Amino acid sequence: MGKIISIIGGTVAVVIGLVLALFAWREAFILGIEFLIMLVLILGGLIAVIAGISEIKDSLVVKKEEEVKEEVKEEVKEEDKKE
Repeated sequence: MGKIISIIGGTVAVVIGLVLALFAWREAFILGIEFLIMLVLILGGLIAVIAGISEIKDSLVVKKEEEVKEEVKEEVKEEDKKE
């Protein structure tokens, strides 16, 4: 019985909240939506910048590792020629 009451109470709270948001607090609701859009744009842009910087760092590490591998290969070839 308690579960049904909580479902009914939650439904009533949602309906009352939507009615107040759409009619009584329309300006505050729209302002809140505008704030959320702005926040999502800022955070999304920040995540994109961080991902780009991380990708650049990763590519530099890979490039450096390839250079080291080439140097090692050249050293091995030179040692083989000496023997």
